[in-house]
Amino acid sequence: MTFERINPPQLATPRGFSHAVVTDRPRTVHLAGQTALDRSGTIVGDDIVTQFEQALLNLLQALAAAGGSGDDLASVTIYIVDMDAYLASTREIGRIWRRLVGTGYPAMAGIGVARLWDPAALVEIQGVAVLD
Repeated sequence: MTFERINPPQLATPRGFSHAVVTDRPRTVHLAGQTALDRSGTIVGDDIVTQFEQALLNLLQALAAAGGSGDDLASVTIYIVDMDAYLASTREIGRIWRRLVGTGYPAMAGIGVARLWDPAALVEIQGVAVLD
């Protein structure tokens, strides 16, 4: 069972995501949005890059507890408080993504928001994974 990543030539070439992901895998895991909270419930870091890495690690830990890994991510939504800071850090964020997840990019969306649940949070990552 595999993922088929679909990037039609009629659409702009994606950078860091796939336009669509199709799978025949049977088990779906819906992952709650994760911020940069450490185990004690305190936000780690005061910049977008540090918080992105911790939020992604948290998402991957929840996925691992459900029996999956970053390779199983079919869709990810990133909620971003400061879009300019995020865009200025895309190279660093991309390196973190590739180190922790790889280059089999899921369908992805980045959404600018006024604030998140925790006012110190700059980014929140939510996902859907499909497992064998």
